[in-house]
Amino acid sequence: MSRRFSEMGRRIKLRRKELGITQEKLAENLGVSPNHLSGIETGAQNPSISFFADICDALDVTPDYLLLGSMHAESVPEDITDSLRLCSPEDLALIRKIVRVFVERNQDK
Repeated sequence: MSRRFSEMGRRIKLRRKELGITQEKLAENLGVSPNHLSGIETGAQNPSISFFADICDALDVTPDYLLLGSMHAESVPEDITDSLRLCSPEDLALIRKIVRVFVERNQDK
């Protein structure tokens, strides 16, 4: 089992739980068995490219989030970027404002 696919599966499971979707319901929505989805979440099975795209759509995430976890600068801890990807657009707008306050405060120093 590849570590990369294990991490991808972990992020799929995390996002599914964040959305309050059971494994059975997501599998049903995707047209696969719960066992197949479980195999993907554990990294034991690898999804096809088209099925991977379906997972991204169903979980409303980008492929780079599921594959890489983060595309942000090294100075931002991965747990923060992972959490930000799970926020709603409204939450992200508020977070953007908060970050701007910190950036402006640090520029004044």
